[in-house]
Amino acid sequence: MRILSVLTLGFALMTAVPSRADPLADAVAADLPTLLSLYRDLHAAPELSRQEIKTAARLTREIKGLGFKVTEGVGGTGVVAVMENGPGPVLLLRTDMDALPVTETTGLPYASKVRATTADGVDTGVMHACGHDIHMASWVGAARRLSALRKQWSGTLVMIAQPAEEIGFGARAMLNDGLYKRFPKPSAAIAFHDAPLPAGVIGYTPGYTFANVDSVTMLVRGIGGHGAYPQNTKDPIVLAARIVTALQTIVSREVDPQDAAVVTVGSIHGGTKHNIIPGEVQLQLTVRSFSPETRAHLIASIERIAKGEAIAAGMPEDKMPIVTVEDQFTPATFNSEPLTGRLVGLFRERFGADRVRQVPATMAGEDFSRYRLADPEGVQSLLFWVGAVPHDKWDAAKGDTTALPGLHSAQWAPDPGPTISAAVEAMSIAALDVLARR
Repeated sequence: MRILSVLTLGFALMTAVPSRADPLADAVAADLPTLLSLYRDLHAAPELSRQEIKTAARLTREIKGLGFKVTEGVGGTGVVAVMENGPGPVLLLRTDMDALPVTETTGLPYASKVRATTADGVDTGVMHACGHDIHMASWVGAARRLSALRKQWSGTLVMIAQPAEEIGFGARAMLNDGLYKRFPKPSAAIAFHDAPLPAGVIGYTPGYTFANVDSVTMLVRGIGGHGAYPQNTKDPIVLAARIVTALQTIVSREVDPQDAAVVTVGSIHGGTKHNIIPGEVQLQLTVRSFSPETRAHLIASIERIAKGEAIAAGMPEDKMPIVTVEDQFTPATFNSEPLTGRLVGLFRERFGADRVRQVPATMAGEDFSRYRLADPEGVQSLLFWVGAVPHDKWDAAKGDTTALPGLHSAQWAPDPGPTISAAVEAMSIAALDVLARR
């Protein structure tokens, strides 16, 4: 199907009449009303990470009647649906299910009014502010198409609904629960993420596309005392300030300017009163990179700078800072070749070059990476983007994406029709290619 510029045709991009019969597009269009109903239901009833009980049950109901063998409770609330359809490769298609602790302000008629309690005991509004409701509705749509088109492919389709992506937990939990041992292990894994691009536009990034994400906690220790007698103390607040400043030199002076990296101090806590020098200060950092080598260098540099500044401040050996790299690590997501190049070619052929764009890698995290890293020699992977911004809003922004609500925003409101349609078609043709009868 060839469509004119997405920037001038708006929603017509998805509704223009193709120049030739297109059974897949027709089937997706016929299915769209039920997928939009599912999307609205999911959007209105979000669940936090590791609490996706009703969401998982809904997806199980949606997919069970399509010929899949469905297993619930994998890695917590995860769902695995397997369809064996003759000899051939094994393909994994993933959706994520969890929502965020965000109070929605979109004003949509189906906006979430859900409140829940986080694992930390905080009462909060809950919202699909990262678009996992779009992902799930499209995943169900692709399952329907691939079930209906079984005569056109051969192999095994493994469709998984993953919990707890937002906290970097779900993929690891499913793999640790035997995803690749209890179920057929894939040779390819594919997923998509909705994006701040015009609705229905496909985005892709060769190679690294999402970053390594590390959470680092640093306990800066000192010797506290009265604020009037600083000479009798070793002030951890001053030391923490020196460390924060010195950390900025890691990216600016130690990392190749062409190699992306981030070291952000997002939290600093210490002290209780004007005239008391505390005994310790806590820093919390997010550290982001792409390659394993850069990741290791960043962490080692953080530890070196913390200790070096403490020595310069005259801290005794038993008061050196304690640097802890949290276990909640999300490895970088890598789009493999030749899978990525081949499927991007298919997307261009189907949607037209103006709707398929190479986009820069992001420093955000995505635990989809773990499905490839569990067997990097045996599993190729592709995570692509599907634009979700309504065309009138995109045009009004005139290229200034900072003027638009983004992912994780309380105002993130995708245009579900063209987004879901494009995602279902893209996932379906990708699967048909990987599982083509040969």
